[in-house]
Amino acid sequence: MSVRLSPGKVKHLKALSNQQGVIAAAAIDQRGSLQKAIASAKGIGANDVSDQMMSEFKVAVSKILTSHASAILLDPQWGLEAAKARDKNCGLLLAYEESGYDNTQAGRRPDLLPHLSGRRIVEMGANAVKVLLYYTPYEDASINDEKHAFIERIGDECRALDIPFFLEFVGYDEAGKDEKGFDYAKKKPEVVGASVREYTQDKYGVDVLKVEIPVNMAYAEGASYFTGQKAYSKNDVFRICHEVAQMATKPFIYLSAGVTNQRFTEQLHWMAEAGVNFSGVLCGRATWLDGVPVYAKGGYDALVSWLQKDGIKNIEAVNEAVRAAKPWDSSYGAASADELTAGSRVAASS
Repeated sequence: MSVRLSPGKVKHLKALSNQQGVIAAAAIDQRGSLQKAIASAKGIGANDVSDQMMSEFKVAVSKILTSHASAILLDPQWGLEAAKARDKNCGLLLAYEESGYDNTQAGRRPDLLPHLSGRRIVEMGANAVKVLLYYTPYEDASINDEKHAFIERIGDECRALDIPFFLEFVGYDEAGKDEKGFDYAKKKPEVVGASVREYTQDKYGVDVLKVEIPVNMAYAEGASYFTGQKAYSKNDVFRICHEVAQMATKPFIYLSAGVTNQRFTEQLHWMAEAGVNFSGVLCGRATWLDGVPVYAKGGYDALVSWLQKDGIKNIEAVNEAVRAAKPWDSSYGAASADELTAGSRVAASS
């Protein structure tokens, strides 16, 4: 199979990458979860968290942290002012999907923001479209077929608009069991692996896969936060992560999945030690979540002060761990991104 990227997509991907061709991106496209976190810290209802609170929290994160990131992921609902506040050298991804999922029906089906389109995302100045999809190979085949068609449509839209498509998939237990539990930890490698194997196919038009670490390291012997209940040894983790990486024919980056900064950086160091060919990160809560109670108590200025010290410390810890990442263009078999703009057809590699 051969893969060709358009000059427009290559230009955008370069804008999202650092000088090494690695995607070292921050993320604060959270909506419902951020509302709940601020509400809990303030002792108010989620509906009492104002638009201004949501916007100014994102502005602070963007203003302080984007000089330490190659790009930032935001949402069009509360993140457009934050997009304007980002560093001039920082690329921009915008979320296209509705926050969360409809829990009135089975399957965690996705939906798009009703007043948004790929064209409007381009007009907002974004370098990429990002979509989050809940996915497991164990779900009903008809439901998964709906999800496949959903992603095909978005991929075609992004091709027509010449803008990169970042697909984030998050696994879940189709029976509703705890995704943080031991039983799911044993299933997680197949859930993540099957997602990569499916959506790396060219028919979906995905340019970068945003994936979970395919194990739960709380059940990995040797991790600093090992629970004592063993699902995998360290060698198992290395083997699993290599196997999943080999399924990808597109660049993939890791998401932080809401873990602490210390845990996420430890996970990345394990990936580096294993020699996994990941192309960077899109890291959200691991950099700024501890700033929520600071904001709840002291407001915008207190959050800015916290970000200038602890937020920067957190993102720099992630940046250090990402030094082992490989340039995204190497996943297409190219020596450099410039080679892809020459119009040559480049064989995809795993």
